[in-house]
Amino acid sequence: MMKRHHRTGASARPLGLSAAVLAAAAAAFTYTAAPGAAAPSGATGQSASPSSGGTRTVRYDLGARAWHVPQTGEPGELAGVVHYPADLGTGRHPLIVMLHGLHDTCADRKAEAERAAAERDGDDAAYEAANAKLSAWPCAPGTPALPSSRGYDYLGRELAARGFVVVSVGANGINASSVTGDDNAAARADLINRHLRMWQQLSSRGKGELAGKFTDPATGAARHVGFAHHVDMGNVGVMGHSRAGAGATWQAADKHRGRWPKGVDVKAVAAVAPAYNVMTEDMTNYTITRTPFVALRGSCDGQVGGEALSFAADAARGNRSGFHRFAIPGANHNYFNTQWSPRSRQVGAFDDAMPVKGHPGQCTDREGGAPTRQLTEPRQRRAATTYLGAFFRRYLLGDTGQDQVLAGAR
Repeated sequence: MMKRHHRTGASARPLGLSAAVLAAAAAAFTYTAAPGAAAPSGATGQSASPSSGGTRTVRYDLGARAWHVPQTGEPGELAGVVHYPADLGTGRHPLIVMLHGLHDTCADRKAEAERAAAERDGDDAAYEAANAKLSAWPCAPGTPALPSSRGYDYLGRELAARGFVVVSVGANGINASSVTGDDNAAARADLINRHLRMWQQLSSRGKGELAGKFTDPATGAARHVGFAHHVDMGNVGVMGHSRAGAGATWQAADKHRGRWPKGVDVKAVAAVAPAYNVMTEDMTNYTITRTPFVALRGSCDGQVGGEALSFAADAARGNRSGFHRFAIPGANHNYFNTQWSPRSRQVGAFDDAMPVKGHPGQCTDREGGAPTRQLTEPRQRRAATTYLGAFFRRYLLGDTGQDQVLAGAR
């Protein structure tokens, strides 16, 4: 029998997120290091400055079966969308890799309607049949893949404008696979490392699997981008949302640093509403003491409980590089990803916040926490952009600027 992870009694720092505060913080990207946190180690001053010429976007897709889940051999994609400064200049830009969590994999609207009807009628067999279509990989011919990786475009564009090269990668193959628990986190970490290896080859030599593979997201036309020698693989950030929050933590854990591709150094890791395996038998698989680490969770998260932050705190016990955790009042789970949010009208999109009876506009989480006014989709993303932007600027650019955001004071 697996042992349950015990939650600590420490609390997260709540953030007062008024519209004025968020607007000011988002514009300035102000932040602070945690008390006692060290400045980024090995900073060379070679990283490029924020972009003054806007940003651009390309994508790459090496195929739905280009990678395989290590534990089972099930197929997965090697695909990503890249946001980058339009003018890469002469310097090197820190790389940030983002990974989405568990969600439907195929945008099959007929199957979505069948699933909803089966759920309404209590027909378990019909529900499972419809769900199998929505969580298949590769998707059936004629059925588009659900682009969860595009759900962080808002964040990628903002970070690219600040001088980062940002890659949001697809994990539909993992979501359709049979791996669970720690194996799921390990598979996501392996996928992150696989992308990092390809970027290391491209950055250092202008060669490898990504060379000549970039296309225009809208037209599919080939696009040449001179990433070679302009991406700083010794200055990498990783962000994971939901199940990928656990995967990002696993990838950055002290125990797994030896699995990073040669020439890659992860200097910052962020877990957004992380869905950890609280039944893990070995916390060393998640323990991060040598890398700056931040964890975020909304007070109206209907899918991940408060253990997300307490588990992260236990994983960061002994971390002197910088650890931050924030409980965001009024934020749910899905609004961090636009493709999972109702405004997208995407298959499987929904608001997971728990409503408070008799109090319209108020929400809570699945644990019945204190009610608060729910953030809109744009305001929740503004919060994510502000705090994640502050974190990555602090630890990848060494910019100590204004200290208030990461201190939770603004």
